[in-house]
Amino acid sequence: MRRLKRWLPSAEAVQRNRWLRWMGPRLSHPKLWGFNRRAVARGMAIGVFFAFIVPLAQAPAAGATAILLRSNLPVALVSTLVSNPVTYAPIYYAAYRVGDALIPSSLAAALQTPAGAQFGDGIETAHLGRSLILGLTLFAVVGALLAYFATHWIWRWQVSRRWKQRRVRTMP
Repeated sequence: MRRLKRWLPSAEAVQRNRWLRWMGPRLSHPKLWGFNRRAVARGMAIGVFFAFIVPLAQAPAAGATAILLRSNLPVALVSTLVSNPVTYAPIYYAAYRVGDALIPSSLAAALQTPAGAQFGDGIETAHLGRSLILGLTLFAVVGALLAYFATHWIWRWQVSRRWKQRRVRTMP
């Protein structure tokens, strides 16, 4: 946790930011900055969800949602970095492939280009868009759930490990 806190901006730094000053007292709510298991897990889930579902402006969407749901704001903002310029291509390709595999073959056949139509007619583009949106939505939901439950599990594991270490140290 100490390492994570060093990377995240402080409440004062965010409140001083000229782009966020208009939010005023909303940003000073203690639940937005608390490092407890539930707030951090919610922040992770929100950030991962918006990292996959929104192609642009992920951080503002995640930040607004974290504020509404009283989740850890810095964690929500940082966890949107799951998708970044380096990972966009692999994520979008995998999302397209997964979405394409999930669309029933009868629907895919109906979307095929009719005789005489050309690629630019929009039929393939519509199929590509549907497959990509379906895949990204699935990635967003599954990724958010995995992030939420993994954060809970890792947090509990670290706490129990620390308790065991304390117990061993205090035993004569």
